[in-house]
Amino acid sequence: MLITESYQDVPTKDGTTLRVYIYSPTIKGYPKAKFPGVIVYSEIYQVTGPVKRFAQRIASEGYVVVAPAIYHNFIGPEPLPYDVPGTDKGNQFKIEKPLESYDEDNKICCDVLYGLPNFDGKKIGATGMCLGGHLAFRALLDKRVTCATCFFPTDIHLKSLGLGKNDDSLERVSKEVSKDQEMILIFGTLDTHVSPEGRDLIRSTLRENGVRFTFLEVLDAQHAFIRDEFSKGRFDASITASCVGFLFEQFNRKLKIDMGEFVDDNKPVEHVC
Repeated sequence: MLITESYQDVPTKDGTTLRVYIYSPTIKGYPKAKFPGVIVYSEIYQVTGPVKRFAQRIASEGYVVVAPAIYHNFIGPEPLPYDVPGTDKGNQFKIEKPLESYDEDNKICCDVLYGLPNFDGKKIGATGMCLGGHLAFRALLDKRVTCATCFFPTDIHLKSLGLGKNDDSLERVSKEVSKDQEMILIFGTLDTHVSPEGRDLIRSTLRENGVRFTFLEVLDAQHAFIRDEFSKGRFDASITASCVGFLFEQFNRKLKIDMGEFVDDNKPVEHVC
């Protein structure tokens, strides 16, 4: 399946412009083919090469993908470099950007998908890495987003280190997610950005609120193991391939199959030896 690349520049409420990159699958002989939608959120460096290739990988499986350059409040759409100054800027912008701007970006991404002629107009999934995993998690606040696969969603349990001191993502999503929405959260056991205690808190909070989720901790994987550049020596291609399999299982089931209305079946599973 071939892919085309384009973008839309969309004005935002604060007077800046959000660039939304679009990666669309094409099938020879089927110019009117329609596909489910996926939002790919970037890490703190905006849409870098690894993020772009991740989005293209998803598009090649039959999804129309949008990826926003989230720091339009501060800079242009160009990616930040994987160096100390780029990291410092990304972390600074992450905290300074207002929560309502993140939510507006998510709404714009959904609106862009609904305006594309090759979007099937039905279901949207979200995914992302690091900060993007956090934003994919928060994207479920928009009920047009059916599911999310969140790769090491950074700091969704720490208000002081997440999306600013007023970050309410864990509490709000846990309480407001609907029964027909679901998520996958993927961490490495050697992730120094999200502590074991933080991962335990995320898991227990979701469970206590009856959220439908899969929680995966990959042995000996570090933070950002999916980033296919070796700037920090964390990339693990084998583990990444396995985890992307979880993503496609979820997306293929939740976005491509018409399963009808969700029915909450609380029957206990029979214990059979």
